[in-house]
Formats: sequence, structure tokens, C-alpha cells
Amino acid sequence: MNRRDFLRRSSAAGLLPIVMNGYGVRAYANSPLLEAVAAAGCEDRVLVLVQLQGGNDGLNTVIPLDQYGAYQSVRGNIAIAEAQALKLTEAVGLHPQMAAVQTMFKNGQIRLVQSVGYPVPNYSHFRSTDIWLSGSDSEEVISTGWLGRFLEHEYPGFPDGYPNATMPDPLAIQIGSVISMGLEGHAANMGMAFTDPTSYYNINNGNTAPGVGARAGQELTFIRKVGQQIERFATPVKNAASRATNKSGKYPAAKTNPLADQLKIVAQLIAGGLKTRVYVVSLSGFDTHSYQVSGGAGSPVPHGTLLNQVSVAIDAFQDDLRLLGVQDRVMGMTFSEFGRRIRSNGSGGTDHGAAAPIFLFGTNVVSGVLGANPTIDTAVGPEDNLPMQFDFRSVYATLLKDWFCVPPDTVRELLYRDFPLLALIKGGSPTSVSDAVLDATTSLSVVPNPIHDIGRVQFICAPGPIRLSLFDATGREVAVMAEGSGNGSGDVLLRASTLPAGIYHVRLQDARSVRMTQVAVVR
Repeated sequence: MNRRDFLRRSSAAGLLPIVMNGYGVRAYANSPLLEAVAAAGCEDRVLVLVQLQGGNDGLNTVIPLDQYGAYQSVRGNIAIAEAQALKLTEAVGLHPQMAAVQTMFKNGQIRLVQSVGYPVPNYSHFRSTDIWLSGSDSEEVISTGWLGRFLEHEYPGFPDGYPNATMPDPLAIQIGSVISMGLEGHAANMGMAFTDPTSYYNINNGNTAPGVGARAGQELTFIRKVGQQIERFATPVKNAASRATNKSGKYPAAKTNPLADQLKIVAQLIAGGLKTRVYVVSLSGFDTHSYQVSGGAGSPVPHGTLLNQVSVAIDAFQDDLRLLGVQDRVMGMTFSEFGRRIRSNGSGGTDHGAAAPIFLFGTNVVSGVLGANPTIDTAVGPEDNLPMQFDFRSVYATLLKDWFCVPPDTVRELLYRDFPLLALIKGGSPTSVSDAVLDATTSLSVVPNPIHDIGRVQFICAPGPIRLSLFDATGREVAVMAEGSGNGSGDVLLRASTLPAGIYHVRLQDARSVRMTQVAVVR
């Protein structure tokens, strides 16, 4: 086995051999994404990714107040009381245990993006997580991560020569124990991970554990070399931690909120002068198949408690950044591998679904709600899902271009194709989707509705690239009715004769907006 094959089969990713507040801190090597940022004058910007592991239930996180009756009808055993929902707008409410995020929203520090997902949802935790971390379509397997491709693009020789005088600090740090596939490159994972201090000591100091055969010598030599480099990354991280002290009084007591404990470390490292550009933190427990409201055997921690931990942690982190004087440098984003079904199940929970909302937070977000509430039909079955409004890769493309200042051609190369940009960041791309555009200059309708055989999809949109597609009730894209360059309007036949009876969703994406409408096929 050569070094490349060995690394491709390993799951290692660079872990600093240090512990802060009880959390292992992994330090990843230089990122091409972030080096491009420096070249473009955005070298001091930081992105914090908050992964909600297990598949967060979007409909109980963001409550469609304008359809509350339908929502309650399909979720009678877990529905949030209408009077308890925390209003963001007349149409949109938050779970009652997210009061801190509601306050941040009112202060212009939250961007809520509705129904984020991908065209053909996969309901496996592992596969869907890989799709999000790789930036792939569900029908293809990409063995590299979206951040790993940036790393490889700028520094194909890693780990040779790093750290160095130009970049003495790690450019990506993950706090916790989960190794992110998002940092995988074509030839190797872009770092190494060790969770056992004894194993790390042996590797780093040239010792060979008993029972290791001679054939593994080449691989161990390489790992040892990487381990020694990771050791050198530890010093600047420790120094940064010693230079800053958290100032916010909003953090809960230690070990009562795992996400807050992690974000507290991130704030300390940013304020301590570390040049790291990307931080990854996570909170598990969102696989709420049963006892979602109360907690119990199926979901030991109630969904509301988890959302409260997210809300409190993000608010404390943002407050800490403000007091430490670094809040304008930091952008945060939550994501989960998928949402949950529209209709709750008989066990007081929800099963694996498709699209779900995400939150971006910071002083540089375009505050408000992007997208419409998903349409809820009271006739939905137990397998029915929310279709996506926004492709998650549009979020990635926007963050890369508008936050990290990555050139458009490079964004296209590393995400494999163009994705429409969204209005997420102040001063962002002029072609971004805007809330006003969604209502002012686009329209989408289907006539007749319901359809027996043939209908017509009529629309007005922005001139330029469009994609008109049809999603079934499970949230899966079943047809692309039109794609290419449009002149601002269209009239497209929808042939329903081969479609099973049921509820479908028509989605129109142009360069500036997304529109969705529901259509019924009857027999």
C-alpha cells in the first residue's frame, strides 16, 4: 500500500494534542479558501459552523403561523401552542425556548433561510451528512470535502512545509471529537486526528506500538511527520488561549450546555489573536423519532431543550465577541444533515425528512427571513416531506464569494458548477436573492389546479438563467420542466398523465429569486 492509498482509507484529520475546557481541539492546516481571502483583503474574517447532528425538526423550530391550523392538524401530539410561539414576523414564529435568538433577530443579527436542502433527499444520517460536507448531488459520491478541496487547491503539498513563517497558525479548527469529512482532499485527508494521548505520544516521539508489523513502517513514518507538525500548531493555539479571557456573563455554567462550552473556546481563540479562519462546533441529539417534546427512551433530551442550548449558546457567543471587540469579523451558520417529516408519528416524534431552515448569525448578516413558509397540506401522508426552496450549495457559494471574497471562477471550480447567490451578507453580490424581489417581480401559477392530464405552468421571472422543476410530496425532484436562459416569462406544459395522484410542488429558480407553488394531480 502506498502513502496515498493508506491516507485515502484512513479517517484521520489533524487534531491538536491539547484540551481546553474539557474539549479536544483539532487544528487543520492552511486552507486555499482562506488564503484567497487574504489575497482579496478579507484576511481577518472568520466562519463558525454549528452542526446540529441528527436531523433538526424544522417545523417545530420555525413555526408557520400563517398556516397554524394545518400545522396543528398534522402534528397534534407535538405541536407548539400558537400563543407560545415567539414571533419573528406575522407569518413566522420560533420555538418558545429560542428567546435569545428572537432577541438577536430583533437586533438585526439573524438571517433565517427557509427550507434549505438538495433536489433528491437521502434519509441516511451518514450519506446525507456526506452530501452536505462534500457538496455533492445525492446521485453522486464525491470523496472530497468542500473545505478539503480548498485546502488541496492552494496547498497540494500539505503537510510538507507547514506550519511556516507566513502562516504559523492553523486555518481551520474543530472543537470536539467528530472528524469532519468536509476536510478530505483527493490524495489525503488534510490533517491527522488523535484522541488517545498515549497513541499520540508514541507516534510523535518515534515509538512503535507493540504488534505493528514492518509493512506499516512507511505509513507510520508519514503519520509521525504529521504528528510532529501538529505539535507545532499547538503552541500558537495555547498562546492565543492565554492572551484572552471570555467576558460575557451570558454563558451558562460549565458542562450544562455543550455547545456553549465549545463556542466559549472559539471566542477565546479569536480574541487571542489566532489567525484561524474556520471553526467547527457541534451539538448532537436531534434524531427525535420519539418523545420529541418530553424526552425519554427515544430522545433522551427534549427537542426544546436542544433548541434552548443552541439559542443560549449563540447569543452568549455573540455577546462575548462584542465585549472582546471582534464581533464584526465573525459569521456563524447552523446546519443539519436533513429536516424531519411534515406529519408527526405515533411515538410522539418525527422521522427523517428533507429540507429544513438554517440560521446565519453575526453583525454582517442581511437580517430577516429569506424565503416563504413551506406549504402544509392537511392531507399529507406519513412519508411526505418539505421540498427545498434553497440549495445548500447556494449558501456555500455565497459565503465563499461574499464573506471570504473568493473569486467567482474559483467558487465555480470548487463547487463544480454555478449556484445562485443569496442575500445573506451585507454588501453582498448585486445578483443575490432579496426578500423584496421574491414578492415584487416574480410570479408562478399552474392552471388548471388540480390537474387531470395536462396543465400549464405560467411564470414571470428575472431574465437570465432559470430552472423550473417539479417535486413530489416526499420532497424529491421528479422532473425538470425547463432549464437554461429565459427572457423573463414562460408558459410550460406540465404533463401529469404518468404521475401518481397526489400533491406536488413546482419550483422556479432564477438569478434573483425562488418561487414555489403547490399543485394537485387527481385521477
